[in-house]
Amino acid sequence: MERLLIIGCGDIARRTIPLLRQHYRIYALTRSGKDSGVPGVTPVHGDLDERASLSRLAGLADIVLHLAPPPNTGVTDVRTRHLLAALSKGGLPRRFIYISTSGVYGDCGGAYVDETRHAHPQTARAQRRVDAEKQIRRWARRNGVQATILRVPGIYAAERLPLERIRSGTPALVAAEDGYTNHIHADDLARIIVAALQRGKPNRVYHASDDGEMKMGDYFDVVADAYQLPRPPRISRAEAQRVLPESLLSFVNESRRLGNGRMKRELGVRLQYSTVMDLLKYLYRSP
Repeated sequence: MERLLIIGCGDIARRTIPLLRQHYRIYALTRSGKDSGVPGVTPVHGDLDERASLSRLAGLADIVLHLAPPPNTGVTDVRTRHLLAALSKGGLPRRFIYISTSGVYGDCGGAYVDETRHAHPQTARAQRRVDAEKQIRRWARRNGVQATILRVPGIYAAERLPLERIRSGTPALVAAEDGYTNHIHADDLARIIVAALQRGKPNRVYHASDDGEMKMGDYFDVVADAYQLPRPPRISRAEAQRVLPESLLSFVNESRRLGNGRMKRELGVRLQYSTVMDLLKYLYRSP
């Protein structure tokens, strides 16, 4: 049975593990080294911020699933650098899956975007993701590892909807100035990860995105309607620059529509939730 190492054992990893448990012996990097609470997963102590603590990873896994985020500061991902250095000290994995972000493209003015478009990160957070991607692709080519990169947009699920933002009355942009946003259901993302592991081409990028073409304010509106909450107020883009925190402006200032044709053709993915509305319709029917 092949050994699979998960880096970043959060919500998406926990949704993915049940799909893999019968086929792989699964390890998960944890800072505490304690049981992750997920049945069938062996914890491995280590901290991506402390390179020396990662020595146990050398030669451990045949497959690495890297879901951990970069550091919160800087424009380079030293965590990925530490991980790759540790993996290079033993028998190398044959496959490496990295969960990146669609934010690497920056603002595309609402244009349709496929995987051939050059990255143009416009925030430090996105620059760190681009740096991680470049590190992984260079390392994989140099060492003969099959690397797959999934660029992921906004993740949603029944328990991952922007209800607190809506309840707080945080404004959205007026329709005429609003930008497109992209989404993927958390369970679909887990299934895409498994498909990438099984069928992803070497050093290939895929958009892990659903079929939706929704503007950001409309997204908040349909969620508000589903939960019988007041719709967020709308403001101009100029006003948004004054009143919204920097953490939100990076999303408000970027607009693009991700194509997912490569994902469907090459990975054979069939989405359970083609759009956010599919989930909301299901919730409408739930008691």
